[in-house]
Amino acid sequence: MKNIGELEKKIGYSFRSKDLIERALTHSSFNREKSTRHKDNERLEFLGDAFLDAIVGAELYSRMDAVTEGTLTKTRALIVCEKALAKVSREFNIGKYMLMGHGEAATGGRNKDSILADALEALIGAIYLDGGYRAAQKFTVTAFEDTICGAISGKIFSDYKSEIQEMLQSSGKSVNINYVVDKEEGPAHNKTFYLHLECDGQKLGSGYGKTKKEAEQNAAKSSLAILERRQPNVL
Repeated sequence: MKNIGELEKKIGYSFRSKDLIERALTHSSFNREKSTRHKDNERLEFLGDAFLDAIVGAELYSRMDAVTEGTLTKTRALIVCEKALAKVSREFNIGKYMLMGHGEAATGGRNKDSILADALEALIGAIYLDGGYRAAQKFTVTAFEDTICGAISGKIFSDYKSEIQEMLQSSGKSVNINYVVDKEEGPAHNKTFYLHLECDGQKLGSGYGKTKKEAEQNAAKSSLAILERRQPNVL
């Protein structure tokens, strides 16, 4: 893999095991297309995801000492959501260094939020395995500093799913919220998901996206707009 040293300078960490950083940057499409035994980044992504939640949670706990558990949870969700992860990943230009199949790359894989977010989590997991807790913590806090500050100050994009859940539950009534997939279009490596939000069986807004998470956020956003027009009688 080329330019590993270049990426290591960007992230401020030099790997002792180059195999780990290479695995963190290997998308599953590379193995499917090349028919190799190259390990992809999915297991490292799992590890990095868990570590990221813990580190961000600890940072918020120490920085936001006067807020409730619910506020801490909501703030963390803003920081570790796919959109935020992809933004940080782009700051390091991680897509440039990834190994992926030609088909995935040809359809914009190096700039897809889902792939970039997963790769960043895998990179965090790889740093943890290579350098231990403190190395991974240092990288994570440094990489996410602007995002953490933005989430704490409220100057960051909204988590529409959390917002609509709070709005629907504000009346004190128990509500059942579901995101229903209407259809999927496109090949397996480049799908678009279309879905709508239902509350107690009543259809509200619809949305679409390249991942189900993105489509759900867009459906929640459109549902919020509908409900805000109906206030004060939300449903």
